[in-house]
Amino acid sequence: MKPELGVCYYPEHWPEEMWVKDAAKMVQSGLTWVRMGEFGWSRMEPAPGDLQFGWLDRAVETLGKAGLKVVMGTPTATPPRWMLDKHPDMLAVDAQGNPRKFGSRRHYCFSHHGYIEECARIAGIMGERYGQNPHVAAWQIDNEYGCHDTTISYSAAALNAFRRWLADHYGTIEALNFAWGNVFWSMEYSSFEQIELPNLTVTEPNPAHALAFKRFSSDQVAAFNKAQCDVLRKFTKAPLLHNYMGRVLDFDHYKVGEDLDIATWDSYPIGFLSDRLEAHSEHKTVYLQQGDPDMQAFHHDLYRSVGRGRWWVMEQQPGPVNWAPYNPAPLPGMVRLWSLEAVAHGAEVVSYFRWRQAPMAQEQMHAGLLTPYNRAAPALSEVRQTADELAELGEVEQKQAQVAIVLDYASNWAWETQPQGGGFDYFQLVFSAYRSLRKAGLSVDFIPPDITPHGAYNLILAPGLATLNDELVKRLTSVCNLGILGPRTGAITKDFQIPDRGRPGVDCLDCQVELVETLPPNISRAVQGGGAMQHWVERLSGSARDLLCFEDGTSALKEGGGLWYLAGNPDDALWDRVINLAAQNSGLTLHQMPEGLRRRETSDTVFLTNYNAHPVEWHGQIINGCDVAIIKPESHDPA
Repeated sequence: MKPELGVCYYPEHWPEEMWVKDAAKMVQSGLTWVRMGEFGWSRMEPAPGDLQFGWLDRAVETLGKAGLKVVMGTPTATPPRWMLDKHPDMLAVDAQGNPRKFGSRRHYCFSHHGYIEECARIAGIMGERYGQNPHVAAWQIDNEYGCHDTTISYSAAALNAFRRWLADHYGTIEALNFAWGNVFWSMEYSSFEQIELPNLTVTEPNPAHALAFKRFSSDQVAAFNKAQCDVLRKFTKAPLLHNYMGRVLDFDHYKVGEDLDIATWDSYPIGFLSDRLEAHSEHKTVYLQQGDPDMQAFHHDLYRSVGRGRWWVMEQQPGPVNWAPYNPAPLPGMVRLWSLEAVAHGAEVVSYFRWRQAPMAQEQMHAGLLTPYNRAAPALSEVRQTADELAELGEVEQKQAQVAIVLDYASNWAWETQPQGGGFDYFQLVFSAYRSLRKAGLSVDFIPPDITPHGAYNLILAPGLATLNDELVKRLTSVCNLGILGPRTGAITKDFQIPDRGRPGVDCLDCQVELVETLPPNISRAVQGGGAMQHWVERLSGSARDLLCFEDGTSALKEGGGLWYLAGNPDDALWDRVINLAAQNSGLTLHQMPEGLRRRETSDTVFLTNYNAHPVEWHGQIINGCDVAIIKPESHDPA
C-alpha cells in the first residue's frame, strides 16, 4: 500500500473561476484526493425535487481533469431548511425533552423513517449520477455520526422504534420484565406500549432499561448508515466509507463498519488534548502544541480494526481549530509528524481539513492549508514535504502486532449507565492500558469482542469488558499466550444483572469478586512493590495464585489458566509493572521509550515519532523535536 494525501474542499463556498487554480495548486502541493459534497444539500436541491447538480458536475470535472480523485460525500448530515417543513417531527430531542433545532447541523433523529427515506433518495440520485464517473473514486456516507451528542434521541420517532426493537429482542413483555428485574420498585409492564424512554425519571432509571436504549440507539445508527450503503451499492463499485470521530463510543463502530469498505476518522490532536483527554495540567502544558503522544495512535489502531485493515484519516488538523476550549497552533513539524505517524499505523490516505479557511459561519476560525485571503498557511509546506517523503518511502505494509486490546462499545454504555463512583471511565481504562504498552515500545492491535483474530498474540488485554461468556473466554485463551482481564470484566449480563456464576465467572480462573468499592480521586489503594489502584477496587477470593497484593495483603492481581485478573483500575506506575510482568510471562520483548518518544513497527520499517519539542536520544540516534525517524531494513534498528 502506497500512502497518499488528500484535502477537504467545498467548491460551493468559492467562485467557480477559482476552482481551476485551486485544483492545480492541490496537485502542486502533492495532494491526490479531494473530499467534497457532504454539506451541500441546499445547493444540490434548493427546494423539494428541484435538483441542481450542474455546479457539482463541473466541480468534479475540474478536479478530475487536474488529476485528482474525488471522495463524494452524501449530504445527509446537513438537511436543508425545507426538509424540516416537510418533516416537522424529524428533529432529535435531548434528554430534557427539547428539540435539537435547525440552524447548525446534525439536526435529525436516526429513527425517523421519513428522513431515512429522504437520505436514501438523495443517495440514489447521487449514485445514479456519479456512480460510474471515473473521477469519483470513493464515497463518504454522512459525516461524523455522533458529533454534538446526536446518537441518542428522545423523540416520538425514537420511542416508537424503541418499542418495536424491544418486542423483537424480548418477544414477550414477561420476558422483558424478568430480564430487566422489573419486580424491583414495581416497575413491571403489561405491554410494550407502556414503556417510555429512560429520561426525565425521578431518580436514575432501571440500568437495564437505560442500557437497552443505548443498544437500540447504536443499532439505529447502523441501520441509518446501511440504508444509504444499500442504495449506493447498486450504482458503484467504489469503496464506501464514513469518517468517525475521536473518543466517541456511544454507537458500535464495528457494526456500522460491517456495511462499509474503509474506516476513516477525523484527527485533531491539539483540540483533543484540550477537549477530550483527562490529564494533569503539566502534561497538557508540555504537549500544548503537539497533542498527546498516544491519543492519535490509539484511534489509528482502533479504526484499522474497524475497517478490517483499511482505514484513512479523513480530516487531519493543519492549524488552530475553532471548537476546543483553547486553540493553540501546532509547532513547526507537527503536521508532518501526525501525517507520517498515521502512515506508520496503516493509513492509506491522510486528508487535511480543509483546503482554504472559511471566511464565514461557525468554522471561520478553523485554519486550513490556505488562509481566507488565498495565501499559504504554515501547514502547506509541511504537506508538500510529506508528499515528497511518501513518494520516496514507497509502500508501507502492516503486520500483526504481538499485543492486542479488546475494545467493546457496549461496555462503555454499561459503565456510563452505572459507573458506581465518579472518575471511572471505560475509555480512560482502555487508554491507560494502551499508553503503557506504547511506552514499552510495543505496537498494538484492537480486536472486537465477538471475532476470533486471524493470528496468535503474545498478550491480549480485555480491561473493563462488562459481559463475559464461555465462547469469548475460549477465543481469548486460544489465540494468545496470556490474557489480562479486569477490573469489572464479566461483571454483568447483557441485561445488566449480576451473573449467576459470579464475577468474573471464568472456569479456568478460580477467582471471585466478593466486594466492590469506589474511591474518590484523591484516594488510591497502594500495591506492594509500587503503584496503586484507583477509582474502582475489588476484593478477590479463590485459589488462583496471587501475583501482586495490596499493602494489606489482599489480592491485587491473580493468575490461573492462562489468564490474569486485575482487582482495580491501575495508575500509570502499576500499569507499567503489570506490562513488564506480562512480557516476562508471554514472550514479549519490550523497548522502554523515553518520555514523548513512540515506536511503531511495520513489516519492514520502524517509525520513531518524537512528540517532544526538544531532541531525544534513542540508542545513540538523535531524533529532533517534533520529528519522525524512519528506519528501513538496511539501517540498524536501535531497538
